[in-house]
Amino acid sequence: MNSRSHCRVLCFGEVLWDCLPSGRLPGGAPLNVAYHLARLGADAVMISAVGADALGDEMLGYLVSRGLNTEFIARHRRLPTGVVTVALSAGGQPSYTIEEGVAWDDIGGDGEWRAALSGADALVFGSLAARTAANRATLEELLAAQLPLRLMDVNLRAPFDERDRVVAFASRADWIKLNDDELERLTARKPAHGKWPDNLLPAIEAFAELAGCPRVCVTCGARGAVLWNDGAFVSATAPAVKVRDTVGAGDAFTAALVHSLLKTPGDARGILERACALGALVASLPGGQPDYDPQGISGMSGDRLRIE
Repeated sequence: MNSRSHCRVLCFGEVLWDCLPSGRLPGGAPLNVAYHLARLGADAVMISAVGADALGDEMLGYLVSRGLNTEFIARHRRLPTGVVTVALSAGGQPSYTIEEGVAWDDIGGDGEWRAALSGADALVFGSLAARTAANRATLEELLAAQLPLRLMDVNLRAPFDERDRVVAFASRADWIKLNDDELERLTARKPAHGKWPDNLLPAIEAFAELAGCPRVCVTCGARGAVLWNDGAFVSATAPAVKVRDTVGAGDAFTAALVHSLLKTPGDARGILERACALGALVASLPGGQPDYDPQGISGMSGDRLRIE
């Protein structure tokens, strides 16, 4: 799909501070995806907004220090920088309290983001940022641009998890990525009796029909993940790691998925294995944007990805 050495991926949605028990960290699923795409060598372009406040200054300074493109992160003069309180269970599973009326609720009103479309290979967008009418209007314009690859990352966070809205935007995507819990919630189908991953097939088929999108990726935590591509079904197991926390692990998976879909689109199993391994690596490290050396992850263009 992309013969250039680098791919340009637009990531639309929330930029915010995750307030964890251990301290404050930059977060937001689209920002996490952009961070890991950049680590993989992509030109990751974040389309979002922060406040004209101290937290916004700190966020932009951090992103610049990490080499991320901040050209299309607007400064909102009326709304503050977004904040989310994250609580972790004993097993490292996060729960979230998401503030409303923040800068990322009003992305793209000035229209300057349209310049980011030039030369873009892909768009990654989530369901959470679609909670406001302003963002839905910008997202509609982005989707109308007909980029080569459009991936929706379902991110059901109550109370911003309206099924009809998720399905409406899913129908505009080329690929949909969601986890097995979200699959069950959106289809009202529990996994069928039988062995994983075949027991997921009825729900995946139902969701693909519901969303009008024949390409679906479902993550299943420590078990691994599956790809459903218009009836072709591929699965991969996740490498065993000691989980530090799962914050951002799914976003790292998404980044590797998008990167591989652009670079090696015909290698379904390799795409899935690379995504599973990067997600597992991030789960073994603290926070959603941990430091790691991408050169220490082997097999990115060949066989199974291994964590070293």
